[in-house]
Amino acid sequence: MPVTPPAHHAERRPDSGVRRGLKLAAIALAVLVVASVAVGGFYAWSLTQRLQEAAVPLPDAPAEPPALSAYSGPFAVLVVGTDECDDVVAGAFGDRCSDPENAGTRNDVNMLVHVSADPRRVTVVSFPRDLQVEIPECTAEDGSTFSGAFKASINTAYEAGGLTCVAATVSELSGQSIPFAAKVSFGNVVNITDAIGGVEVCIGGDGIDDPDAGIQWAAGPRVVKGFDALAFLRTRKGIGDESDLARIGNQQQYLSRLLNKLRSDEVLSNPGTLLGLANTAVNNITPSESLADPVRIAQLAYTLKDVPFDDITFVQYPVDDDPDDSNRVIPSEESAAVLWDALDRNAPIALTGDLGSNEGVIADPSAPTAAPSEPTAAPAESGTPAPDATPAPDVVELPSNVNGSKATQATCSRGNG
Repeated sequence: MPVTPPAHHAERRPDSGVRRGLKLAAIALAVLVVASVAVGGFYAWSLTQRLQEAAVPLPDAPAEPPALSAYSGPFAVLVVGTDECDDVVAGAFGDRCSDPENAGTRNDVNMLVHVSADPRRVTVVSFPRDLQVEIPECTAEDGSTFSGAFKASINTAYEAGGLTCVAATVSELSGQSIPFAAKVSFGNVVNITDAIGGVEVCIGGDGIDDPDAGIQWAAGPRVVKGFDALAFLRTRKGIGDESDLARIGNQQQYLSRLLNKLRSDEVLSNPGTLLGLANTAVNNITPSESLADPVRIAQLAYTLKDVPFDDITFVQYPVDDDPDDSNRVIPSEESAAVLWDALDRNAPIALTGDLGSNEGVIADPSAPTAAPSEPTAAPAESGTPAPDATPAPDVVELPSNVNGSKATQATCSRGNG
């Protein structure tokens, strides 16, 4: 009987340096992937926690849940700037932050960002701080109730009931649903501007000389950051006719140039800048509960990223002089109705008024001389439309007291220094 020879195991060849390197690389890659997911998840959780800690409720709920895709319908975001004396700015504002008579927090900047759907258009409506409006009954965060006011300056709404009250006041005035809102303070503006390395603005006219804002700047381009950015946004006596209406045009110049920078390769292609901006924004806003979610914020940002600059419009809410007080203004209801109707119908709008109210800004003389294209209705789909198809709305020419500019129009402060 034949004997089966004993089995011989193949000799194991030692790993070559290349094979060992590939194995180590694979292990390292796996570790990096796991670590990235863990860190990313923790970071998202951390952002959510910080947002939710400060969030406040709004009566209007969003139409759809947050998702990593574009928001399907129209929406509005209320941005409120307050004059509170937080630690960042208290030492720089003198009497404003040391005089007991100036106690309290006012919403001096109120902007409603209206975003349409299909096609996307963005309209930023600024409300003058001395606009006399009806403030509805509001409940503050501490549970106290404000009984409402038939006629009061819009910038007293925050003191009456916080961000929720400001949103209710603007919603009642405009007839617009406001599902999202955020509040930033003076100090928050300083931090957020620094996070993107500042914004280049244009100083025109004779330069800005405003002792109250603490600035004396010559005409020409200027990168503002930190306290300079805040001073630029607050200056009133250094521009135009020194009114709050003139200041709105100046603030809109800043926003337009900020938007251009945020959508530039300088920011979008720099992960460090984007991460720093996200972290700074979370630490420096008080959001509505509907906005206290990083996924929601990413969704709204994604929705806005491709809107053409010529379809982004900055306007001032139209006003008339208050017959009871020369230092106050009241709603120009007929002109406002034209604006809100155009936004509700998603009609393209054309500005017929000045670049800014009360000579606050002028056209940038260094900008290209070619005029921006006229807004047009949405292009028709190819083929024959159905008999009951609704035609695209015609261009709406806004009344001449709806002042403002397109994001494609470069403006400069009209300094009176």
